[in-house]
Amino acid sequence: MTAVPQPTAALLDGTALARELTARTAESAAELRRRTGTAPCLATVLVGADPASVTYVRMKQNSCAKAGIESRHVALPAEISTAGLVDAVTALSEDPAVHGILLQHPVGAHIDERAAFEAIAPGKDVDGVTTASFAAMSFGLPGFVSCTPGGIMRLLDAYDVELSGRHAVVVGRSPILGKPAGMLLLARDATVTYCHSRTADLRAHLREADLVVAAVGRPRFIRGEDLKPGVVVVDAGYNEGNVGDVDFDSAAARASLITPVPGGVGPMTIAVLLEQTVEAAWRQLVS
Repeated sequence: MTAVPQPTAALLDGTALARELTARTAESAAELRRRTGTAPCLATVLVGADPASVTYVRMKQNSCAKAGIESRHVALPAEISTAGLVDAVTALSEDPAVHGILLQHPVGAHIDERAAFEAIAPGKDVDGVTTASFAAMSFGLPGFVSCTPGGIMRLLDAYDVELSGRHAVVVGRSPILGKPAGMLLLARDATVTYCHSRTADLRAHLREADLVVAAVGRPRFIRGEDLKPGVVVVDAGYNEGNVGDVDFDSAAARASLITPVPGGVGPMTIAVLLEQTVEAAWRQLVS
């Protein structure tokens, strides 16, 4: 009988860190309300009624309440046009009572999602999805980072993961996860390799990585035998059955640090969203 590898890696605990970050965010929100009489407000926009998206939006609304952030929900029909969605988002961008906007992804294949994202005013783009936010993040200028990559960086910092000079392999190139994650790592002097569906010999790249960020959207796609000993593994995937893009048990037997799914990247994404919402409100109300 072949022995089953036993996990040896330490966990990158996103739940505990997110709890600390949200507590500090709640203090900032309370101070803002004392100074201005106004609470930060996050508007969530949901197109259609996809069960997973409905759940995600509800989680974010509940998290807002815990952090002293007001939430406004805009539910739109699945058949809405691009123009209709752009109009709805533009109205929120122009509303001074709204300080941050979250357009829940995905929005439907018939909609130009990029056009809808670009209707978010950069100062209210607390999810970091506009081209203005991506450019500011890439050049190290003031702005809002994409929340999941931003949460990943906060998690790596909390666990003192050295990035300068290390080889980071990002598996995935989406505009709100893979691409910005690579840019944030590059800004910290990591050497970054992007891999994707057309990468030749993906496993060869993975075996050279000091840090792997998995954002490919395929359950248990990356396994322990693909990794070198001591690697740091960040699993940003979430698939049916509460599993990530990494086969946890086999990867944990090789890694030095690894994020669990759930409880790793997910809580940090929401924590960064809340933090940036409060930051946006401070800028709009006080600066």
